[in-house]
Amino acid sequence: MFEPVPAARPAGGLVVRCTRLLLSPWSRFSLLVAVLLAAASTMLLFEPQRLLESGWPPQLTGSAAAMLFALVYGACTVAFVPRPLLNLAAGALFGAQTGLAAALAGTVLGAGVSFMLGRVLGQDALRTLLRGKWLTAADGLLSRHGFRSMLALRLFPGVPFAAANYCAATSRMGCPPFLLATGIGSIPNTAAYVVAGGSASSPTSPVFLASMGFIVVSGAGGALVAWRRRHRLGAAGGDTV
Repeated sequence: MFEPVPAARPAGGLVVRCTRLLLSPWSRFSLLVAVLLAAASTMLLFEPQRLLESGWPPQLTGSAAAMLFALVYGACTVAFVPRPLLNLAAGALFGAQTGLAAALAGTVLGAGVSFMLGRVLGQDALRTLLRGKWLTAADGLLSRHGFRSMLALRLFPGVPFAAANYCAATSRMGCPPFLLATGIGSIPNTAAYVVAGGSASSPTSPVFLASMGFIVVSGAGGALVAWRRRHRLGAAGGDTV
């Protein structure tokens, strides 16, 4: 006499499916790629290298200018602007001491933002991609000896800054040791570039020549360490198979 009423489909079913899709590893990874592309495009349009030509705005002076520069520095490193250029600008604009403080603050800030972006948005998807022997061994090394390994990477810059940030983010390395190793390990190389930028107006001065010599020697040492570490990681990855 009475036909059965069909059961109502849960109203939240579509919302749940959409939420799962948006929070899936590949959706978050796509968002990470979009954010990084947008940041890089913005930096290409902004052309931060103009700071070396036109200088810092004259109305910004003192500690406030150094703090603002550190923020800009951090954003630029996230957008893949080369750190040597930013370090030279820090020295040219603020001198050795203030420039070094601003550059190191920007370095740690940029590394922290990149690490958190990679950890929150890209870790799950990237870990499924990084299945090679070398990358597997690097993941194990960063996970077990994170501080020591990251300190070596920063002291001998054979690996690009951004690549080291996102490689650490995909590992099980904690954020505090990552930031501490970045801050300590970045001091020598950053100081050399800042001093070179501050003394660039006197290219024959002993200070400028010493800083450039350190940059050349550390770069060669970093390339050698990176080459040796790559072979060690390859051997370690072969042992784990």
